[in-house]
Amino acid sequence: MIEITLDNFQQIIVEQSKEKLILVSFWAEQIPESIELKDKLTTKTAAFDEHVILATVDCQTQGQIAQQFGIQGLPTAVLIKDSQPVDGLSGPQTDENIEEFLGKHLPKPQDILLKQAVEALADNNLSEANTAICKAYTLDTEQNGNRADIKLVLTDVYIQLGKIADAQALLDTIKMVDQDAYYKSLIAKLELASQAANSPEIQALEQELQDNSQDANLIHQLSAQYSQVNRNEEALALLFRHVQQASNDESQAKAKSKELLLDILKSLPDGDPLANKYRRKLYTLMY
Repeated sequence: MIEITLDNFQQIIVEQSKEKLILVSFWAEQIPESIELKDKLTTKTAAFDEHVILATVDCQTQGQIAQQFGIQGLPTAVLIKDSQPVDGLSGPQTDENIEEFLGKHLPKPQDILLKQAVEALADNNLSEANTAICKAYTLDTEQNGNRADIKLVLTDVYIQLGKIADAQALLDTIKMVDQDAYYKSLIAKLELASQAANSPEIQALEQELQDNSQDANLIHQLSAQYSQVNRNEEALALLFRHVQQASNDESQAKAKSKELLLDILKSLPDGDPLANKYRRKLYTLMY
């Protein structure tokens, strides 16, 4: 929050308003409603400091500035862009009114999350990208949205996480009008991921394991192959079943299965439901 005075008026209202929105809250100590509005605006704009600067004018000490804005009563807030007022609030405001007002001028939370996800993907931070884009998708769904840009980034994350079926299901919902170059690249990515996920090496190991279902070495090889192509759920199921069913005579092989299982869990993004599921399963084996 910046307090506007005659000394910084030019810098904030003229110069900085060319780069960001400036929301000016006019207040006075003797008018509690104006302090309440200032506090609410502080809270509501806290997550948008990239897009808006909250400034205040104390009408008791900066009456000249209030007059310049033509302020006739408090509480009042004025939104400035390129040195010009573009919108405003007057009188006591509910939280809903303030959110509606800001929503007309600031990006939606899902836009911010989408940007975070795209940046995280560019930095190869899959865990962060997954967290951000899942939140964006949930918000969009709750608001009955159907945003293709969010779905496409989520599809990209799904492919990289090996969630091939989820990725395909999401791509199938993309309308023809939204099937841009990014969509086409994801189709190609998905096809390659599908082929890798069912390679001849994996098929051969699966066949061998069908004939020798208790062979710990085959279980370890196949689960490692599954993990490399992000078929993590199948790898975890295979290893957990071995940990659960192996006899005491197979303690070394059983320990190896548990070690591989824990390695896969560590590789999954924070908060991944699959990781939570198998951590609970392991817990039940211990107690």
